[in-house]
Amino acid sequence: MLQSFLPLFVMTFCICLFIVLMQFLWRYIDDLVGKGLGVDVISELFFYAALTMVPMALPLAILLASLMIFGNLGENFELTAMKASGISLLRTMAPLIVLMVLIAAGAFFFQNNVLPIAQTKMYTLLYSVRQKSPELEIPEGVFYDQIPGYNLFIEHKNRDTGVLYDMMIYDVSRGFENSSIILADSGKMSFTADKTHLFLELWSGESFENLKDAATGMKNVPYRRETFDVKEIMVTFDSNFNRMDEQGMRNQYVGKNMAELRATIDSVQQRVDSLGMEYSNSLRETPHMNIMPYRISSDTTGTRIRTPNPSVKMARAMDVDSVFRGSSSGVGINYLQTALAKSQRNKQEYEYRSLTMADDTRTIRRHSIELMKKFTLSFACIIFFFIGAPLGAIIRKGGLGTPLVISVFLFIFYYIIDNMGYKLARDGKWPVWQGMWLSAAVLLPLGIFFTYKAVNDSAVFNKDAYLNFFRRFFGVSETRSVEMKEIVMEEVRPAIALERLNRLKDMVAGFLADNPPSQSYISYWRKGYDRDSLHAIRDYEESIVERLSNSRDKMVIIRLMDMPILRSLWFIEPSSNRWLSNIMIALFPIGIPIWLYGRYTQKQLRHDLDTVSKVSSQLITLIENGTDKA
Repeated sequence: MLQSFLPLFVMTFCICLFIVLMQFLWRYIDDLVGKGLGVDVISELFFYAALTMVPMALPLAILLASLMIFGNLGENFELTAMKASGISLLRTMAPLIVLMVLIAAGAFFFQNNVLPIAQTKMYTLLYSVRQKSPELEIPEGVFYDQIPGYNLFIEHKNRDTGVLYDMMIYDVSRGFENSSIILADSGKMSFTADKTHLFLELWSGESFENLKDAATGMKNVPYRRETFDVKEIMVTFDSNFNRMDEQGMRNQYVGKNMAELRATIDSVQQRVDSLGMEYSNSLRETPHMNIMPYRISSDTTGTRIRTPNPSVKMARAMDVDSVFRGSSSGVGINYLQTALAKSQRNKQEYEYRSLTMADDTRTIRRHSIELMKKFTLSFACIIFFFIGAPLGAIIRKGGLGTPLVISVFLFIFYYIIDNMGYKLARDGKWPVWQGMWLSAAVLLPLGIFFTYKAVNDSAVFNKDAYLNFFRRFFGVSETRSVEMKEIVMEEVRPAIALERLNRLKDMVAGFLADNPPSQSYISYWRKGYDRDSLHAIRDYEESIVERLSNSRDKMVIIRLMDMPILRSLWFIEPSSNRWLSNIMIALFPIGIPIWLYGRYTQKQLRHDLDTVSKVSSQLITLIENGTDKA
């Protein structure tokens, strides 16, 4: 198993890693193109990006590899041979289960020790690439705005000599109001030796410049016009690739291991608790109606003691309106404005405090999410194996086609749930542990279900089994099929057949007499139809059909096909669940749709029983006539 699985796992892991790496490339392609980056920088960025994408590629690779290996074993009947030799599916999976535990442990250490370093270097390098100036490639016939503070237009250029013709330069480096325009017949660009400045040499042109700074106190803004044969301009334009310091990213949550994450969470949580305590104390110590909630006193040693003031009891309720009636309108308005200003100041103060605590709470959530990710990847690897291996044994399809389709579908389902849980945890709508373990909680029952079905050789993808279940649940009638046998092992004895048919008619008549045609709402939920008696009739009917199917009379076989298949639905006798019946009786309107559907199924049952009685009478007549002829 290990020799078969390991090469396949390495192949699928490389394929999945390549796919997610291409996703990374498509996402950041705009930041990489046109920057003139060297192959070494691009290769380094892709290497760190590949390490960062391992948590996404590893579960998908395990799922695909386990589906393919067990699909191949099932398709080649090797699993069947193993089971025939007494080797169960779990025993077959045992070496790979041990391997999955080792991979999960390795994934944990990778998440804790390698991934923070890789993420720090990747994001630092990516931000450095974003900050790099684009490679200077002036297009023809359009304005070029990639030079900071300048917009450049050229009509056409000579690619052999590098000379630019019909140039127009807008210089807004000193602000729009102090902008200048330069027109030149031709020109040429070049970089300084250190590649930090752009040197422009212009020929045969003129320039126009606003002198807003010199127009202090003047009504009209002067401008300057200049005509030149040769003009040289030096523009700051750093085209070098400068790496950012990694320490800033190292202090973020993506660059920390478990110990550092826990230390940050504890420190920030302690600050939040202290701020909360401080804010609560300030609220408790705020005087109301000029009454202090605490009284400060000193003991014999001079130590200040704070004791709560006793509650103030008012003899009668305060009449606030009397304050306004006893003063002029201007004083009353002043009261209101003072109260409004005070409430606004308090509101702004508490909003500022809440924003401060919200930032710390967000920091705690971010670090907690990153801490949970150290464990969720390992658990996802094990879950995907227990989904892929049993599913491959069930579908028994090897190769890359069907397993790839199923793997992609399951992984997209996992990714959507995991991303939804992550966002709920990040936004604080759910606790962090609930959001981060949501995908595991959804997929774990699926893995247990597939493993149980595969171990017990159950038909999971047999559509007929599901159709029969829903057909029986909703009471869809089935058609009986009886064929005439060419070789009969046991002849039909007419006397015994007549006796059993008459007994079947008596059983049907007794059932119809004991169970009324229509039942009231309470009677339906308290009693219903007796399903035990119905089961006895159905079993007896099936035994008669099985015995009479040995008949050599074609008419008897045709009449047997008219014998209905009796259905025993829950709706016929809902009183089997006493607690449900009592609830439905108490909650009268809720059970009305079930009661109406139950009456419909009872009516259909009575019709089938009438048909059983009629067909039994016809069979009795046919058997008697056949006996008389004999």
